[in-house]
Amino acid sequence: MNDHPSLMLGVELSIFWIIPFVGILLSIAILPLIVPVFWQRNYGKVSAFWALSFLLPFTLLKGIEIARYQFLHVLLLDYFPFIILLISLYTISGGIRIKGRLSGTPRVNTLIILIGTILASWMGTTGAAILLIRPILRANKWRKHTVHTVVFFIFLVANIGGALTPIGDPPLFLGFLHGVDFFWTTKVMLFPMCLVSISLLIIYYLIDSFYYRKEIIPDEKNIEDKEPLGIEGLGNIIFLLCVISAVLMSGFWNPNISDINIFGIHITIQSLVRDFILILLVFMSWHITDRNIREKNGFTWYPILEVGKLFGGIFITIIPAIAILKAGNDGALSSIINMVVDIEGNPINTMYFWLTGILSSFLDNAPTYLVFFNLAGSSAPDGTIMAEFLMHQVPKTLMAISAGSVFMGAMTYIGNAPNFMVQSIAEENNVNMPSFFGYMLWSTVILLPIFLILTLIIF
Repeated sequence: MNDHPSLMLGVELSIFWIIPFVGILLSIAILPLIVPVFWQRNYGKVSAFWALSFLLPFTLLKGIEIARYQFLHVLLLDYFPFIILLISLYTISGGIRIKGRLSGTPRVNTLIILIGTILASWMGTTGAAILLIRPILRANKWRKHTVHTVVFFIFLVANIGGALTPIGDPPLFLGFLHGVDFFWTTKVMLFPMCLVSISLLIIYYLIDSFYYRKEIIPDEKNIEDKEPLGIEGLGNIIFLLCVISAVLMSGFWNPNISDINIFGIHITIQSLVRDFILILLVFMSWHITDRNIREKNGFTWYPILEVGKLFGGIFITIIPAIAILKAGNDGALSSIINMVVDIEGNPINTMYFWLTGILSSFLDNAPTYLVFFNLAGSSAPDGTIMAEFLMHQVPKTLMAISAGSVFMGAMTYIGNAPNFMVQSIAEENNVNMPSFFGYMLWSTVILLPIFLILTLIIF
């Protein structure tokens, strides 16, 4: 959107242009609760409705050229790379199966969640969640009290564990696409991620030990699952390493070849090569992996189709919100800008952390990150690359945005895409998961005190 005649677009747009963005996010939050059957059948149409409710009037009022530029910019530079990475992680991890009997003791459960937390940054929260949710459910199948295990699994494996790399969580990948160095995230986010993760693992172990003492432990002789512990689909681990290598390559390799220009949108050769490699890995994983492994994993395309359709609408409707925020004090959202900067124009990192986090809890963390990333970067001097400014001039602000979007994506079911998937798989396995607000009660009681401590220590 920068370096184009539509740079001043955000100054011209009124606050009413963000209605479709708010509409699609409220639809995601509310419709599955009040009309679940309708939502399951029509979520793609709902997403398309909100996208068109922005695109059609925008094209009529601003002209085809500006509308085409904005649409292609978000599609080619943000949405396609984002969804291709998600598909690759989802497909490849769905071809890995951990087999055998796990005991479901507090130590084993905590170890599984710890492993998932570590893996999440390197195979994505989606990949780690899909890989480990069924083994931990199988390990605890004999137990009466399992809800807390799934809730903490969502906290750590589906969200907080993905804080260390752009592969880990969608918001950080969007930052990577906009120029944030791959290992900058690892270096800066290591301490806050470890602080939150260790605190949660200790709390989980204590809670699980409490519930474990209430269980009737089955006799070993009566346990049906005698399959030895092991891993099937090992070839997919190599594919996951190839995914990581492809993402790293796109960040470090500079082929000195002119970018491809599509209607004013500049696409780098390294980005195209990365996306081609990821698509190739998806096809290889799908055709090489034994279909029985995916069947035993309960693998279906439904979750990724849902994410793809909904995020398509989100990325399109977020166009005016980002444009308005980039306009700074001249835009219609200047009140939000005033909340995150002091009277001298310096960023208030505490506000960046909490505003990014609160909105990530209810509006999905990937687009929320993008909004605040652009907001913080709007104060960069002319000619300065936004990501370079954020990483080197105001690193704590970028840390606050990253931590808020990743950590507080765990606050609700709608905060991050894997939360949906884990909830659905748990319910398929007869776990009586809490309602939307019931889950929020868990997250409010457990997570908010930890985030307050994090704020006092870091921000």
